[in-house]
Amino acid sequence: MMRTADPQNVALFGELARDWWDPDGSSKLLHRINPARLRYIRDAAVAHFRLDAHTRRALAGLAALDVGCGGGLVAEPLARMGADVSGIDAGEDVIAVAREHARMQGLQIDYRAGDVTALAKAMPARFDIVTCLEVVEHVSDVPEFLAALSGLLKPGGLLIFSTPNRTPLSWVVLIAGAERLAKLIPSGGHEWKHFLTPDELTLKLANAGLRVQDISGLSWSPFKGFHVGSDVSVNYIGTAKPA
Repeated sequence: MMRTADPQNVALFGELARDWWDPDGSSKLLHRINPARLRYIRDAAVAHFRLDAHTRRALAGLAALDVGCGGGLVAEPLARMGADVSGIDAGEDVIAVAREHARMQGLQIDYRAGDVTALAKAMPARFDIVTCLEVVEHVSDVPEFLAALSGLLKPGGLLIFSTPNRTPLSWVVLIAGAERLAKLIPSGGHEWKHFLTPDELTLKLANAGLRVQDISGLSWSPFKGFHVGSDVSVNYIGTAKPA
């Protein structure tokens, strides 16, 4: 039973599942932004858990869950960083793609199709790290969704999130530009009114028992490409921990 997933979004991304790992396909923007997100995730986890930043498998010994994992663009690198990785997505089609791609790469990742609220009931406080990247803007019940993320984190765990900001510039860049003109993201995949500002998401996370530690901008420039910085006007990435 889907409690927080938007059925229309699940169907849309299910139709694009076979294209997920094509860097020039319908998920091309995720491929382009992924290196910046992964650097942030690794740096945040290393700092939070006081790990050795110089080790290739720096996250060894940590249990990580990627929520809204899609075809595995974040889950697979987490596994290569040494984490014991699980992934969950509401779409069975994208999970099938994720499982097959991980098998071909020789990676052991526990992929599940379903709603995160059911997972939170089945294995509460199971994970050291929960990642939720470009997902919260797609869910139908944000408070229940965030409560599930909170319930899945161990005490002392770390939530890493990213999502578009709701600003006039984000509409121009993401909806008018990336979606309608450049075709970098699937048509109809986003509704600007569902975007959350950093203050709104911080409050909702607090209501779910999570305290935000950092919010940084996730943006693009012709000199740096996609990078993490101070400009949160289009997209932002951050961390939170159990209060």
